[in-house]
Amino acid sequence: MKKVMMTSIATAMIASALAAHAAQTSQPVPRGIVAVRADGDVNALIEGVNKAFHDFKAEHTKQLDEIKKGNADALQALKVDNINADIAKLQAAVDAANEKIVAAQMNSATGALKDKEYTEAFSAHFKRGDVQAALNKGTASEGGFLAPVEWDRTITDRLVVLSPMRGLCAGQTISTAGFSKLFGSRGTTSGWVGETDPRPETNTSTFGMLTYNTGELYANPAATQQMLDDSAVNLEAWLAGEVETEFALQEGVAFLTGNGTNKPNGLLTYITGGSNAAAHPWGDIKTVKSGAAASLTADGLIDLVYELPGEYTGNARATMNRNTQKAVRKLKDGEGNYLWQPSFQAGEPATMLGYGITEIAGMPDIAANSKPIVFGDFKRGYLIVDRVGVRVLRDPYTKKPYIYFYTTKRVGGGLLNPDVFKALTVAA
Repeated sequence: MKKVMMTSIATAMIASALAAHAAQTSQPVPRGIVAVRADGDVNALIEGVNKAFHDFKAEHTKQLDEIKKGNADALQALKVDNINADIAKLQAAVDAANEKIVAAQMNSATGALKDKEYTEAFSAHFKRGDVQAALNKGTASEGGFLAPVEWDRTITDRLVVLSPMRGLCAGQTISTAGFSKLFGSRGTTSGWVGETDPRPETNTSTFGMLTYNTGELYANPAATQQMLDDSAVNLEAWLAGEVETEFALQEGVAFLTGNGTNKPNGLLTYITGGSNAAAHPWGDIKTVKSGAAASLTADGLIDLVYELPGEYTGNARATMNRNTQKAVRKLKDGEGNYLWQPSFQAGEPATMLGYGITEIAGMPDIAANSKPIVFGDFKRGYLIVDRVGVRVLRDPYTKKPYIYFYTTKRVGGGLLNPDVFKALTVAA
């Protein structure tokens, strides 16, 4: 019952938001969403996606037939593009509903604070600057004014939802400035011998090391003292919301394209030809050509999936941006089956050749020599490193009457295993 209620609330919020957007922009709500009432659930959205995709397949087939006959129809092409855009909006609504369900489950696991004394002490310091011993509870060696344990945990949970890479990749919490990992070269050899044959020495594996350094991510929201004095809202939740949005935006970019200078080393930098292509002891992330100089092909995507060894495909998925997903949606295999398929149940993503798709806005667009799709097992392939603790420093002096809440978190990231990824490069 609780899960159904959270699902209904999430779906209603999305339907309301889309309707409001339509009213402001004078654009119609996509087909399938109009049927979602405030008391509906995510299944109605999924039905809308599947109906729109059925219409898309029919109209796209007509368009291709007319092109083969030499009768390209601009109106037919526009109709297909409009339906395609509707599918994108509907699928995005499904994905957003799934994220809201996850967020609701995270935030409603228990109504009680895990560290009530510490949270109350932080609230007192937040409003008035009162210093209490409990502010350093559990972290006396670090000193400073720290965010309460519950507040810190809430931000971390929400970042998993807001930042797609955090939801996909492995995580490691550290208590020092950096984290180093050893990688064996797999150089051990063996041989077959007879009973009395000599046993010469065989090769032994060597080791390489990769260090995952952290950079400092910060936010500096402000509020007036009167707002803090008079506010009846949950000020900790307000600050957490401010921070999580900014942190998720910055992290999402860095985990993909970060150059390692005061930030993580981004996944895309480890692909062949990237700035970190030679950084990992096991080499770089290999590429597969799309099959066309400036576009995607069905054969190229099939090659991408099957170039990844079978032992790494169990939890594999494809990451791409929305424009790329729009192009993938139009591709068919040799038997006329579409490579893209919509979600069929709540909590499940759209798929490409049977593997889940995660939409990440920071992925490159389709263009000559770009790498718009990465396919693989992200849990085994990329590591996100978090330095313990979110720090909050209350600053009432810099700009009176505003109180600044200088919030920092040290984050790093880098490649774990290049073998579990393949990247699609747009090339003939």
